[in-house]
Amino acid sequence: MFDRLSRSWELVKASWGVLREDKELLVFPLISSIATLLVIAAFVLPAIGIYGFDGLGRALDGKTSLAQYVAAFLFYVVQYFVIFFFNAALVGAAMIRLDGGNPTVGDGLAIARSRLGSIFGYAMIAATVGMVLRMLQERVGFIGRIIVGMLGVGWTIATFLVVPVLVARDVDPIEAVKESALLLKSTWGENVIGQAGIGAAFGLIQFAIVLGGIALVVLAIATNSVALIVLSIVATVVVIVLAALVQSALSGIYSAALYRYATTNEGSAGFSADTLALAFRPK
Repeated sequence: MFDRLSRSWELVKASWGVLREDKELLVFPLISSIATLLVIAAFVLPAIGIYGFDGLGRALDGKTSLAQYVAAFLFYVVQYFVIFFFNAALVGAAMIRLDGGNPTVGDGLAIARSRLGSIFGYAMIAATVGMVLRMLQERVGFIGRIIVGMLGVGWTIATFLVVPVLVARDVDPIEAVKESALLLKSTWGENVIGQAGIGAAFGLIQFAIVLGGIALVVLAIATNSVALIVLSIVATVVVIVLAALVQSALSGIYSAALYRYATTNEGSAGFSADTLALAFRPK
């Protein structure tokens, strides 16, 4: 277990090395976050206007109408499309860097645009799975919800390499899901532990940032300066957002590197073949 964690951490450090060389890769998760917030606003604000307190009352009663299911499905599709589109742009740009190139933001966006149909198809599949899991959770008990939650985690793990597959190959989304699941059999330990390692590391970082931010705000309050209080809050939020963007970028680079090695058995810029081979040791 600890050996796997150590090997996965080497891959994470290599991903960080790539990000240091191409800091513009942070632009993709930034745009994705902004676009996602706009999607949420586009769906939530009209819903509040249409349903008002009546819709809120039904939601609190746990009753979901057909119209609400349709609206939720459309929201899932649009949200997933935005996320997958910019993730594809990130992975595409990362692959150019891994091949020794010097990608630009435009290069990544061009790659994502060339896969619009496949990305939309995958968004539809992901939205359908999300809706099915949500409907199951609403109809089962506590133990059933735990099982459904585990199914959701399994789906997330199995589809981890779907975006790299869509970027690298001109295949339909169903074929991409199948290939991602097959590649998972070879990279199970490092895919799971590597992603958990990234999540755990940044979880600790975010926790430290929050604690530091609270201390900063308390000190600002002690000065009775409104300007310092606002500045400390803004600074804390900015640092939290930046850490989240770095985490997202590292995850995209990590997936691109794993997929590239799984299909070529070759090293990449920033990743030696020996380092990447660690992710494919027999289990």
